[in-house]
Amino acid sequence: MITKKLEKEINKIFKSESIKIFELLYSLKENPKKGKPVGNVGGIVIKELNYEKYRFYFITEGYKIKILKTDELKDLMIKFVAMSDKKSQQKVIKEIKIVLRSLGTEGF
Repeated sequence: MITKKLEKEINKIFKSESIKIFELLYSLKENPKKGKPVGNVGGIVIKELNYEKYRFYFITEGYKIKILKTDELKDLMIKFVAMSDKKSQQKVIKEIKIVLRSLGTEGF
């Protein structure tokens, strides 16, 4: 799942290249364990995928990723919530954590 705000931002920045970005994001359907963990809040894991100088952040239930087999993870909810460049990486991760702490996953 990709938030509408992030979808608009990807289309605006990447234009025709956005198809490659969406293919990268949807590749998690095949490999849900993909991505680098960058934080966690109350059992929700924040992970990132890299594309050139950009980072795409998604949230998912951390305990399920650890205990379920890859074929069982196909029904796992993965929600892409933000993107950043290398410069603003820490700022965006902090903002995601603040939203998760105050509003939970519904904040996105």
